[in-house]
Amino acid sequence: MALRVGYQCQECGANAPQWAGRCVECGAWNTLTEQLPERRGAASAHSQTPVAILALNEIPAQSAVRQATGLGEFDRVLGGGLVAGSVVLIGGDPGVGKSTLMLQALASLRLKAGLPSLYISGEESAQQIAIRASRLKLGTADLQLLTETQIERILEARARSVFQVLVVDSIQTVWTDGVNAAPGSISQLRECALRLVRLAKDHHITVFLVGHVTKEGTLAGPRVLEHMVDTVLYFEGEAGNRLRIVRAVKNRFGAVNEIGVFAMTERGLREVRNPSAVLLSRYEIDVSGSIVTVTREGTRPLLVEVQALVDKGYIANVRRVAVGLEQNRLSMLLAVMHRHAGVSTHDQDVFINVVGGVRIAETAADLPLLLAVVSSLCGRPLARDLVSFGEVGLSGEVRPVIAAAERLKEAAKQGFKRAIVPKANAPKTDSAGLDVLAVRTLKEALKRAGVD
Repeated sequence: MALRVGYQCQECGANAPQWAGRCVECGAWNTLTEQLPERRGAASAHSQTPVAILALNEIPAQSAVRQATGLGEFDRVLGGGLVAGSVVLIGGDPGVGKSTLMLQALASLRLKAGLPSLYISGEESAQQIAIRASRLKLGTADLQLLTETQIERILEARARSVFQVLVVDSIQTVWTDGVNAAPGSISQLRECALRLVRLAKDHHITVFLVGHVTKEGTLAGPRVLEHMVDTVLYFEGEAGNRLRIVRAVKNRFGAVNEIGVFAMTERGLREVRNPSAVLLSRYEIDVSGSIVTVTREGTRPLLVEVQALVDKGYIANVRRVAVGLEQNRLSMLLAVMHRHAGVSTHDQDVFINVVGGVRIAETAADLPLLLAVVSSLCGRPLARDLVSFGEVGLSGEVRPVIAAAERLKEAAKQGFKRAIVPKANAPKTDSAGLDVLAVRTLKEALKRAGVD
């Protein structure tokens, strides 16, 4: 009897009896692919163990024991180090350095902690990995390597070799004979990831899954893959920029949105322990449209430069371009500035850029953004020792932000002398020699900055 062919959406996983150009569930176009049903009995049977129901108050609530990798920035993102039995999914653009980061982390764990580990490569040959390890001077780390893509053979490696850390590079290349689909399909990803998660939980092994990303910058494959793992990391980097940022978007054992900063060098990734100093490479002369703000990534305050360029628009629809900030919020803030501060940009092109490829998602950048816009519009440079942060409301008020004390402390440590902050964030005590200018409204902030 012939197997009946079905179709499955590669975006949401919905099934369809026949092919269509658009998925009826998520609305994505050209995502339905041919899917053969699984063969009965092909999937591996789990061991039949008695069901054990536990009472919550009988389970000892012990904090997770962590093992430092030796890479401080990586440990920060993980929440302090590796947790036995955890599964970490790390994704990034091709060539950003995911394999290099994993190789360096395993070498550091082997040399400094003596942890046995296994690196499984489904994309590169053993010789290619050996060449990279030689370039990174990791030849003395005594790493175990396996070039394999079939999940059954990967699981057999546990019986032949003892290891506490496993890296699978990449999960999109792994496949199982029990699923009639191509490697990288939703069914293959879900089944292979499930078996690796079970391996981690049953044997208390830390598993790293390296994943590809789509052109939109999200991890390729079904969203269920991110739900199955304990931690999801994104490895980000701009072409032509040596800075690399590891960002946690999910972490069951640590803070979300924590970041670690690295610099890509000829010898691999190097930790950047003071990223604020690296991102603040400003001009030696005063220029208009430039100001420094203090954003917060996880638990870390980070100083970044916000630049604005305002120029006469020569077309009917003026341009609003924001790189590193939300463009819709830029349009809203310009309307607030016009309504409550009397500064109009209706006939001006406005371009905003956050230096260093950093993306700011919080509202603390509202006030410095508008200060930079007015500075560029009127051609008056802002003071070089000035820093600012604060949210701007629709009625023109400057609203407080969280962790103001940590932001001011970081600004003072980097040598700034003045700060324009919301009135509610004004410190009650001296801020380490920092002159804090507390403001209630946007109009007052423009006046205190000298660009009204």
